[in-house]
Amino acid sequence: MIYVENKDLVIPGQVLADDEYYSGRGTFKENGKVCSSLMGLVSLRNKKIRVIPLKSKYVPKKGDVVIGKINDVRFSMWDVDINSPYSGILPAFEVFGREKKELNKVYDVGDVLFLRVVDVDEIKKAKLGLKGRGMGKFKGGIIVDIAPTKVPRLIGKKGSMINMIKDKTKCKIVVGQNGLVWVKGDGDMEQLTKNVIHLIEAEAHTSGLTNKIKNKLYLAIDGELPPEEVPEEEEEFVLEK
Repeated sequence: MIYVENKDLVIPGQVLADDEYYSGRGTFKENGKVCSSLMGLVSLRNKKIRVIPLKSKYVPKKGDVVIGKINDVRFSMWDVDINSPYSGILPAFEVFGREKKELNKVYDVGDVLFLRVVDVDEIKKAKLGLKGRGMGKFKGGIIVDIAPTKVPRLIGKKGSMINMIKDKTKCKIVVGQNGLVWVKGDGDMEQLTKNVIHLIEAEAHTSGLTNKIKNKLYLAIDGELPPEEVPEEEEEFVLEK
């Protein structure tokens, strides 16, 4: 038996289901019951029940793409803030191999980069690299900060949400899995995009969000509502990878 529905808000210790259901992330089993271990939203998939935290810190994983800010330049590496309790380092050899260069002539404190997590050690320190399409230093634009768990909802099913925002605002947008988003375009469009991203973050768990965002964009840019709505089946509840 299950006591909650998909997308329900639950609190730590709340009983969610009997043990005929499987305990997923954000839950635990006690006395034959599946219980929530945190405050968050229920995610049901077949017989597996998870709880997705409303807010969480980014924990680096190998292969993730992230946006980071240079905090310090050392002898053979850059210290990078990756919006996480755990630190990131960009070794010099990941940038220019064995070639000798002054690091601060390449990237200096305050520079913002698009990076890939190459490896993560036992204390969660992330080694970063720049191999991949579009990796490197950002020029201009603004950074928008959202909860990492809301990144999949910002991207949308098959990129539907983020592509809709790009197409309408004509902004360049790069989304890091660590919850940082780079936006570059006309000044007014950058601010509109920032507001829309924060709206998606706040209402990621609600239904009909794609149409709400589409209406907001059209009203702000064209002064009128769009000609048609997004079909219901294109909506997807995604708060985790």
